[in-house]
Amino acid sequence: MNDTFVILNPAAQGERAHRRRAHVEKLAGSSIVYATSETGEAESFARRAAQEGFRKVVAAGGDGTVHEVANGIAGSETALGVLPLGTMNVFANEIGLPTHDLDLCWRVIQADQTRLVDLPLANQKFFVQLAGVGLDAQALKETSNAFRRSFGPVSYLIAAAQIAARRPPRLSIQSENASINEGSFLLIGNGRLYGGPFPFFKQAVIDDGLFDVVVFKRLGYLEIIKYLQDVIFSSEIRTPEVEYFQTRQLRVESEEEVPVELDGELVGNCPVEFSLRERGLRVLAPS
Repeated sequence: MNDTFVILNPAAQGERAHRRRAHVEKLAGSSIVYATSETGEAESFARRAAQEGFRKVVAAGGDGTVHEVANGIAGSETALGVLPLGTMNVFANEIGLPTHDLDLCWRVIQADQTRLVDLPLANQKFFVQLAGVGLDAQALKETSNAFRRSFGPVSYLIAAAQIAARRPPRLSIQSENASINEGSFLLIGNGRLYGGPFPFFKQAVIDDGLFDVVVFKRLGYLEIIKYLQDVIFSSEIRTPEVEYFQTRQLRVESEEEVPVELDGELVGNCPVEFSLRERGLRVLAPS
Protein backbone atom coordinates (compact mmCIF):
# COMPACT_ATOMS: atom_id res chain seq x y z
CA MET A 1 0.00 0.00 0.00
CA ASN A 2 1.17 3.55 -0.73
CA ASP A 3 1.89 5.17 2.65
CA THR A 4 1.52 8.85 1.60
CA PHE A 5 -1.72 10.84 1.44
CA VAL A 6 -1.56 14.34 -0.10
CA ILE A 7 -4.12 17.03 0.73
CA LEU A 8 -4.04 19.88 -1.78
CA ASN A 9 -5.56 23.30 -1.19
CA PRO A 10 -5.74 24.75 -4.73
CA ALA A 11 -6.50 28.28 -3.30
CA ALA A 12 -6.03 29.83 -6.75
CA GLN A 13 -8.87 29.79 -9.28
CA GLY A 14 -9.08 28.61 -12.89
CA GLU A 15 -5.96 27.85 -14.91
CA ARG A 16 -3.54 28.45 -12.04
CA ALA A 17 -5.35 25.89 -9.88
CA HIS A 18 -5.14 23.31 -12.71
CA ARG A 19 -1.39 23.91 -13.12
CA ARG A 20 -0.87 23.63 -9.38
CA ARG A 21 -2.79 20.37 -9.17
CA ALA A 22 -0.96 18.92 -12.19
CA HIS A 23 2.43 19.73 -10.60
CA VAL A 24 1.48 18.18 -7.24
CA GLU A 25 0.01 15.05 -8.91
CA LYS A 26 3.17 14.63 -11.00
CA LEU A 27 5.34 14.81 -7.87
CA ALA A 28 3.03 12.53 -5.89
CA GLY A 29 3.14 9.76 -8.50
CA SER A 30 1.10 6.84 -7.16
CA SER A 31 0.22 8.61 -3.88
CA ILE A 32 -3.40 9.62 -3.30
CA VAL A 33 -4.08 13.34 -3.89
CA TYR A 34 -7.28 14.93 -2.52
CA ALA A 35 -8.11 18.55 -3.37
CA THR A 36 -10.11 20.54 -0.82
CA SER A 37 -12.99 22.80 -1.78
CA GLU A 38 -13.88 24.37 1.57
CA THR A 39 -12.49 25.25 5.00
CA GLY A 40 -12.34 22.28 7.40
CA GLU A 41 -12.05 19.62 4.70
CA ALA A 42 -8.27 19.25 5.06
CA GLU A 43 -8.68 18.44 8.75
CA SER A 44 -11.31 15.74 8.16
CA PHE A 45 -9.32 14.23 5.22
CA ALA A 46 -6.19 14.14 7.41
CA ARG A 47 -8.03 12.56 10.34
CA ARG A 48 -9.42 9.84 8.07
CA ALA A 49 -6.01 9.19 6.50
CA ALA A 50 -4.41 8.81 9.95
CA GLN A 51 -7.19 6.43 11.06
CA GLU A 52 -6.67 4.37 7.89
CA GLY A 53 -2.99 3.93 8.73
CA PHE A 54 -1.23 6.29 6.30
CA ARG A 55 2.27 6.96 7.64
CA LYS A 56 2.55 10.39 6.00
CA VAL A 57 -0.05 13.08 5.34
CA VAL A 58 1.18 15.96 3.20
CA ALA A 59 -0.27 19.48 3.46
CA ALA A 60 0.06 20.96 -0.05
CA GLY A 61 -0.91 24.57 0.60
CA GLY A 62 -0.11 27.44 2.96
CA ASP A 63 -0.04 27.74 6.74
CA GLY A 64 -3.83 27.36 6.94
CA THR A 65 -3.63 23.93 5.27
CA VAL A 66 -0.74 22.90 7.55
CA HIS A 67 -2.84 24.02 10.54
CA GLU A 68 -5.81 21.88 9.48
CA VAL A 69 -3.72 18.80 8.67
CA ALA A 70 -1.90 19.03 12.02
CA ASN A 71 -5.28 19.11 13.80
CA GLY A 72 -6.39 16.07 11.79
CA ILE A 73 -3.36 13.90 12.62
CA ALA A 74 -2.79 15.13 16.22
CA GLY A 75 -2.49 12.23 18.64
CA SER A 76 -1.53 9.72 15.93
CA GLU A 77 1.82 8.31 14.75
CA THR A 78 1.26 9.83 11.29
CA ALA A 79 3.94 12.30 10.14
CA LEU A 80 3.18 15.72 8.66
CA GLY A 81 4.77 16.58 5.32
CA VAL A 82 4.61 20.05 3.75
CA LEU A 83 4.52 21.16 0.12
CA PRO A 84 4.56 24.97 0.51
CA LEU A 85 2.04 26.58 -1.87
CA GLY A 86 0.89 29.52 0.26
CA THR A 87 1.78 33.20 0.21
CA MET A 88 4.08 33.07 3.28
CA ASN A 89 4.66 29.42 4.31
CA VAL A 90 5.95 30.38 7.75
CA PHE A 91 5.96 26.84 9.19
CA ALA A 92 7.77 25.45 6.12
CA ASN A 93 10.46 28.12 6.60
CA GLU A 94 10.62 27.31 10.32
CA ILE A 95 11.47 23.64 9.73
CA GLY A 96 14.04 24.52 7.05
CA LEU A 97 12.23 23.46 3.87
CA PRO A 98 13.43 24.95 0.55
CA THR A 99 10.13 26.80 0.07
CA HIS A 100 10.80 27.91 -3.52
CA ASP A 101 11.49 24.39 -4.79
CA LEU A 102 8.56 21.95 -4.59
CA ASP A 103 10.61 19.13 -6.13
CA LEU A 104 13.19 19.38 -3.33
CA CYS A 105 10.40 19.55 -0.73
CA TRP A 106 8.93 16.33 -2.16
CA ARG A 107 12.36 14.69 -1.85
CA VAL A 108 12.40 15.65 1.84
CA ILE A 109 9.00 13.94 2.23
CA GLN A 110 10.29 10.80 0.49
CA ALA A 111 13.49 10.73 2.55
CA ASP A 112 11.47 9.85 5.70
CA GLN A 113 13.61 12.04 7.96
CA THR A 114 11.28 12.93 10.85
CA ARG A 115 11.66 15.22 13.83
CA LEU A 116 9.36 15.66 16.80
CA VAL A 117 8.17 19.22 17.46
CA ASP A 118 5.96 20.66 20.17
CA LEU A 119 2.23 20.76 19.51
CA PRO A 120 0.53 23.74 21.18
CA LEU A 121 -3.14 23.76 22.11
CA ALA A 122 -5.47 26.75 22.47
CA ASN A 123 -8.71 25.69 24.17
CA GLN A 124 -9.61 22.62 22.05
CA LYS A 125 -7.65 23.54 18.90
CA PHE A 126 -4.05 22.67 18.03
CA PHE A 127 -1.68 25.00 16.18
CA VAL A 128 1.88 24.63 14.88
CA GLN A 129 3.50 28.06 14.70
CA LEU A 130 1.72 31.06 16.10
CA ALA A 131 -1.26 32.45 17.99
CA GLY A 132 -2.42 36.04 18.28
CA VAL A 133 -4.91 37.66 20.65
CA GLY A 134 -6.08 41.14 19.63
CA LEU A 135 -4.71 43.25 16.79
CA ASP A 136 -3.66 40.66 14.19
CA ALA A 137 -6.76 38.51 14.83
CA GLN A 138 -8.92 41.65 14.49
CA ALA A 139 -7.18 42.47 11.17
CA LEU A 140 -7.87 38.90 9.99
CA LYS A 141 -11.50 39.18 11.06
CA GLU A 142 -11.93 42.29 8.92
CA THR A 143 -10.15 40.93 5.83
CA SER A 144 -12.08 38.70 3.42
CA ASN A 145 -10.48 35.52 2.03
CA ALA A 146 -10.72 36.90 -1.51
CA PHE A 147 -8.97 40.12 -0.45
CA ARG A 148 -6.25 38.07 1.29
CA ARG A 149 -5.72 35.94 -1.81
CA SER A 150 -5.40 39.04 -4.00
CA PHE A 151 -3.10 41.10 -1.78
CA GLY A 152 -1.36 38.51 0.43
CA PRO A 153 0.47 39.94 3.49
CA VAL A 154 -0.32 43.53 2.38
CA SER A 155 -4.03 42.90 3.09
CA TYR A 156 -3.29 42.66 6.84
CA LEU A 157 -1.46 45.97 6.80
CA ILE A 158 -4.44 47.61 5.09
CA ALA A 159 -6.83 46.12 7.69
CA ALA A 160 -4.47 47.07 10.54
CA ALA A 161 -4.39 50.67 9.25
CA GLN A 162 -8.21 50.71 9.24
CA ILE A 163 -8.45 49.67 12.90
CA ALA A 164 -5.43 51.67 14.11
CA ALA A 165 -7.52 54.59 15.37
CA ARG A 166 -9.68 52.41 17.65
CA ARG A 167 -9.09 51.86 21.33
CA PRO A 168 -7.43 48.46 21.88
CA PRO A 169 -8.91 45.94 24.34
CA ARG A 170 -7.66 45.29 27.87
CA LEU A 171 -6.35 41.75 28.13
CA SER A 172 -5.84 39.97 31.43
CA ILE A 173 -2.81 37.61 31.34
CA GLN A 174 -2.32 34.72 33.77
CA SER A 175 0.94 32.76 33.75
CA GLU A 176 3.41 31.71 36.44
CA ASN A 177 6.24 33.24 34.35
CA ALA A 178 4.77 36.61 33.41
CA SER A 179 5.77 39.70 35.39
CA ILE A 180 2.77 41.59 33.99
CA ASN A 181 -0.94 40.84 34.17
CA GLU A 182 -2.36 43.22 31.58
CA GLY A 183 -1.79 44.04 27.92
CA SER A 184 -3.36 45.33 24.70
CA PHE A 185 -2.10 42.69 22.24
CA LEU A 186 -0.43 39.31 22.62
CA LEU A 187 1.54 37.03 20.31
CA ILE A 188 2.42 33.44 21.25
CA GLY A 189 5.07 31.58 19.27
CA ASN A 190 6.00 27.92 19.05
CA GLY A 191 8.81 28.72 16.59
CA ARG A 192 10.92 31.81 15.87
CA LEU A 193 9.15 33.19 12.80
CA TYR A 194 6.15 35.49 12.43
CA GLY A 195 4.57 37.07 9.34
CA GLY A 196 7.14 35.64 6.94
CA PRO A 197 10.88 35.02 7.32
CA PHE A 198 11.18 37.33 10.36
CA PRO A 199 12.77 35.88 13.55
CA PHE A 200 10.26 37.55 15.86
CA PHE A 201 10.49 35.21 18.87
CA LYS A 202 14.23 35.54 19.48
CA GLN A 203 14.69 32.65 21.93
CA ALA A 204 12.12 30.23 20.52
CA VAL A 205 12.94 26.60 19.74
CA ILE A 206 10.20 24.49 18.19
CA ASP A 207 10.86 21.47 20.44
CA ASP A 208 11.84 22.98 23.82
CA GLY A 209 8.49 22.47 25.58
CA LEU A 210 7.92 26.22 25.94
CA PHE A 211 5.82 28.97 24.41
CA ASP A 212 7.49 32.30 23.66
CA VAL A 213 5.13 35.16 24.50
CA VAL A 214 5.37 38.81 23.44
CA VAL A 215 2.98 41.19 25.21
CA PHE A 216 2.40 44.73 24.02
CA LYS A 217 1.41 46.55 27.20
CA ARG A 218 -1.31 49.18 27.46
CA LEU A 219 -0.60 50.80 24.11
CA GLY A 220 -2.69 52.26 21.30
CA TYR A 221 -2.77 50.34 18.01
CA LEU A 222 -0.54 52.88 16.21
CA GLU A 223 2.11 52.47 18.93
CA ILE A 224 1.76 48.67 18.71
CA ILE A 225 2.36 48.74 14.94
CA LYS A 226 5.50 50.85 15.50
CA TYR A 227 6.78 48.49 18.22
CA LEU A 228 5.96 45.44 16.06
CA GLN A 229 8.47 46.75 13.50
CA ASP A 230 11.03 47.34 16.25
CA VAL A 231 10.67 43.77 17.52
CA ILE A 232 10.90 42.27 14.01
CA PHE A 233 13.97 44.21 12.92
CA SER A 234 16.07 44.37 16.10
CA SER A 235 18.09 41.53 17.57
CA GLU A 236 16.59 41.84 21.07
CA ILE A 237 13.65 43.53 22.77
CA ARG A 238 14.80 46.57 24.73
CA THR A 239 11.66 48.66 24.99
CA PRO A 240 9.86 48.60 28.38
CA GLU A 241 6.48 48.76 26.57
CA VAL A 242 6.98 45.22 25.28
CA GLU A 243 7.36 42.17 27.53
CA TYR A 244 8.92 38.86 26.39
CA PHE A 245 8.74 35.67 28.44
CA GLN A 246 8.61 31.88 28.06
CA THR A 247 6.04 29.61 29.68
CA ARG A 248 4.34 26.21 29.47
CA GLN A 249 0.83 27.51 30.16
CA LEU A 250 -1.05 30.75 29.68
CA ARG A 251 -4.58 32.06 30.07
CA VAL A 252 -5.85 35.25 28.43
CA GLU A 253 -9.19 36.85 29.31
CA SER A 254 -10.99 40.08 28.53
CA GLU A 255 -14.29 41.67 29.44
CA GLU A 256 -14.60 42.63 25.76
CA GLU A 257 -15.05 40.43 22.69
CA VAL A 258 -11.44 39.92 21.57
CA PRO A 259 -10.71 37.60 18.63
CA VAL A 260 -8.06 34.85 18.64
CA GLU A 261 -6.14 33.53 15.62
CA LEU A 262 -4.07 30.35 15.29
CA ASP A 263 -1.67 30.01 12.34
CA GLY A 264 -3.57 32.80 10.58
CA GLU A 265 -7.00 31.17 11.10
CA LEU A 266 -9.70 32.76 13.27
CA VAL A 267 -10.88 30.36 15.99
CA GLY A 268 -13.18 32.44 18.20
CA ASN A 269 -12.77 34.87 21.09
CA CYS A 270 -11.27 35.13 24.58
CA PRO A 271 -11.05 33.58 27.09
CA VAL A 272 -8.33 31.28 25.76
CA GLU A 273 -6.20 28.74 27.60
CA PHE A 274 -2.83 27.77 26.06
CA SER A 275 -1.06 24.51 26.85
CA LEU A 276 1.50 22.32 25.10
CA ARG A 277 2.02 18.69 24.10
CA GLU A 278 5.78 18.43 24.30
CA ARG A 279 7.23 16.92 21.09
CA GLY A 280 3.67 15.91 20.19
CA LEU A 281 3.88 16.22 16.38
CA ARG A 282 5.97 14.16 13.96
CA VAL A 283 7.18 16.30 11.02
CA LEU A 284 9.06 15.38 7.84
CA ALA A 285 11.93 17.87 7.72
CA PRO A 286 15.43 18.23 6.23
CA SER A 287 18.10 16.56 8.36
